[in-house]
Amino acid sequence: MDVSVTMWSLTIVGLCALIAADFFIGGRKPHEVSIKEAGIWTAVWVALAALFGLGLLVFAGGQPSGEFFAGFITEKSLSVDNLFVFVLIMAKFAVPTIYQQRVLMVGVLIALVLRAVFIAAGAAIVSTFSWVFFIFGAFLIWTAWKLVQEARADEEEAEFEENRLLKAVEKRFPSTDQYHGTKLFIMENGKRLMTPMLIVMLAIGTTDVLFALDSIPAIFGLTQDPYIVFTANAFALMGLRQLYFLIGGLLKKLVHLSYGLSIILGFIGVKLVLHALHEAGVHVPEISIPVSLGVICAVLAVTTVTSLYASKKQALAEAGSGEDRARDKDSVDV
Repeated sequence: MDVSVTMWSLTIVGLCALIAADFFIGGRKPHEVSIKEAGIWTAVWVALAALFGLGLLVFAGGQPSGEFFAGFITEKSLSVDNLFVFVLIMAKFAVPTIYQQRVLMVGVLIALVLRAVFIAAGAAIVSTFSWVFFIFGAFLIWTAWKLVQEARADEEEAEFEENRLLKAVEKRFPSTDQYHGTKLFIMENGKRLMTPMLIVMLAIGTTDVLFALDSIPAIFGLTQDPYIVFTANAFALMGLRQLYFLIGGLLKKLVHLSYGLSIILGFIGVKLVLHALHEAGVHVPEISIPVSLGVICAVLAVTTVTSLYASKKQALAEAGSGEDRARDKDSVDV
């Protein structure tokens, strides 16, 4: 899709206006986000993404629109996996509930800017070297296998480990372990100190970039259009803050999410390899966008249903075990 500089500028200005509206309407004043508020804003961001996709359908055709929706749904589903780590980060830094939405907002903005750099670099590489699709495809297939292995290992809940950049920042700049509202720096005894608020924002933003190492190749497997890649990432990330509060309690029930994501990443990896072979002159079938969109939606639907069923079954089993233990205790007391 041929996108002019003017269209790029209008898109970026429009996204900035939406982010500003989100901040001034819902995120300016620190407060605990209710399920109702999170649900409304999540619906708003999804509706805006849907309207953007329909706009592409009207003005650019079915192919770009299909690519956007496939990319948006993929990035959104991969972002849900990020929320597990965000929960760990919030717990590690003991972020007060009323400040969590501000942390997520700034952290997501940092991630969006850094992802834009990744997307620009990826687009340049893809347009110059078609063989890079082999690398992207192999990497996604390996990531899918790794996700399955981690899910089957059934390891205990992991702890968040700070990355090198975060450790370097904390080591280089003096900081305090006390929160001072939403302030990033304070003056104490004539010395400028960094607050945990800034540290946790950097943690959210830089950690999300690590997740981009698989999400960016994944969306390039669905479209090579930098405009669609960027907008799909932007809409997926901008609603992530509200989604955190909306499904925070549901995350532990999505026990099969890793399996679903592994299938999606593996599928896109195979799609990339087939595309690379086709570009190399090998006559192989290519997977169309409608098929990709259908597979992604079907996998997410099945994963959600089976996850909720498994969680409900496990809860009933644990409740039954608790009742048995209570009865045994009563019989011993008698």
